[in-house]
Amino acid sequence: MSVRIRLTRMGTHKKAFYRVVVAESNSPRDGKFIDKIGTYDPHLEENKFKIDSDKLKYWIKNGAKPSDPLKAHIKNMLA
Repeated sequence: MSVRIRLTRMGTHKKAFYRVVVAESNSPRDGKFIDKIGTYDPHLEENKFKIDSDKLKYWIKNGAKPSDPLKAHIKNMLA
């Protein structure tokens, strides 16, 4: 099984925010996850992403692959 870093939806109708989680690739979007590493709130003007960089580096080092929506942000964060 491959491990992915992806978003899971939280919040209410039309007021969604997202958690950045590490989960197995075959688990459902809002299903079981291994570790919570951050949040994403699209309603904020600044600092939409809050990610624990130590956990992120750990999971990427151990083979977790980020989903497409997170790739650009993670690339900027690690640079």
